[in-house]
Parts: sequence; C-alpha cells; structure tokens
Amino acid sequence: MNTTPDTASGPVTSYAKAPTRTITAGGVTYAYRELGPKGGVPVVFFVHLAATLDNWDPRIIDPIAEGRHVITFDNRGVGTTTGQVPDSVEAMAADAYTFIRALGFDKIDIFSFSLGGMVAQALVVEHPELVRKLVLTGTGPAGGTGIDKVVGVTYFDILRATLTRSDPKEFLFFNRNATGKPAAKAFVTRLHERTVDRDAPITTKAFQTQLKAIKKWGRSAPADLSKLTQPTLIANGDHDRMVPSVLSDNLHRRIAGSELIIYPDSGHGGIFQFHDRFAPVAVEFLSR
Repeated sequence: MNTTPDTASGPVTSYAKAPTRTITAGGVTYAYRELGPKGGVPVVFFVHLAATLDNWDPRIIDPIAEGRHVITFDNRGVGTTTGQVPDSVEAMAADAYTFIRALGFDKIDIFSFSLGGMVAQALVVEHPELVRKLVLTGTGPAGGTGIDKVVGVTYFDILRATLTRSDPKEFLFFNRNATGKPAAKAFVTRLHERTVDRDAPITTKAFQTQLKAIKKWGRSAPADLSKLTQPTLIANGDHDRMVPSVLSDNLHRRIAGSELIIYPDSGHGGIFQFHDRFAPVAVEFLSR
C-alpha cells in the first residue's frame, strides 16, 4: 500500500498539496489522494456526479484532515482511474469496496456528497461491517422522488452555464440570487487552489453513464434503510434542484438516530456555501 510521506513539520494536511497515488485491484488501477495523520479509522470521501479528485472543496477536507486520515478516490472509469464506468450505483459501491479493501482497511468512516451518497448507502447496505460512521450530503435514497429527473436538470444547467461561460456547478449547486452567485464563484475558485498534478477531466461517455446510473437509482425499489445502524449525519441546502431537499428529511426519518442539518437560502452545494459552519460540525461528528 502506498502512503503519504510525512514532512518535517508533520503529515500533509492541505488537499492542494496531497500527492496523487495509485493502487491496482480487480483489474482496475484506482487514482487516489490521502492526507492527514495516519492511524485510527480513515475518512473516505465519495464524490459527486462528473467529479474527479479535483472536485473536493478544500475548506471541507482540510479541517477534517487536521486530525484524521483522509482518502479521496476516482471511481472506476473516472479521471485517471482505469476501466469503464458502471451503469448502476450498486456496481459503483462494489468498486468502492474493492478499492477500500485493497488499501487494507476493514473499518472506515464515509463522507459523501450527491452521487457519492447514493454509492455510500449501497455500500453500507451490502457491507455494514465496513462502515463506522456515515456523512450523507446533498443526496437521497433509492427510489427517491425526483432523483430520476436529474438528467434534465443537469443538461439544462450545463446549457445555461455554456451560454454564460460559467462552470456548470455554479448553476447546479447554488441558487442564482445575491447570496448564491458569489458563493458559487468562491467555491469554483477554491477548486483551483491546486495548481500542479491535477486530475484528468471526466469523459462525456463516463458522464452519461453516471447519469444513467442515477436515473436507475431514482426509479429503483427503496432500500431498507432501517438496516443502517451507523451514526449518520445528513446535510443539504433548503433548495436543492438536483436531489430534492425533501429527500434529506426522508433519509433522516428512515435512518434511526440520524442527525439532519438544512442550510437556508442554499441549493445542492449548501455544505460548500456554508463550509465555515458545516466543516466544524462534520469534524465534531466524526471525532466522537
């Protein structure tokens, strides 16, 4: 297993400086980054639709990495991870399990966002013994009302972004008002703080396959989330156009003992808009 080297001043705790590693398992070479102090249960980050290693907000990752071993990774067929993107969330979860076990971990905490939260749910249902704690943000359950409409919303916002020469995430993740627009610009700027060793972008084919998997998830039979006994933190904005905010409440009601945070005047990327409030909450939850 590859490890991140400690520097003279301690382990790397800045995501912008975390080296990119690879590990091969099941015929797939996975690209990943790790940072933070080694030891204990690692926090593995499950990323969103169309995202690569470069799409994590450092204002979320860095505070967690100050005290925890953090790992991010590219799903199969995304970024510089080899192979073909699976056409189901469950297959993505199987890949995540292969990757995590290849690194030698038998217990992890999960931090997930959007599609990553769907993959995380599927993984926990299939391998409950692997996961100690679960953070689900901007996501929804299998069969959740409105999830299957994500394709239309996504393509519409990509068109709007193209016409205004903007990053699609500014439309998909944030409200288009006086609060959301500057938050969107700040978020996109933070994603470019890493200037070297950046990841390869997702291909159009891989992106389209992920959309099909999300649509299938939205139209599938609901899972029995009463099986989730792990401490779970759920968060979203109050106006999520991609994965309707009501689905966060749905998860909260179905996962016993879960905690729910809904941020005001924010969309799918509510945790990024309110990173200064959410990051300390996530750090505290994961450190219990």
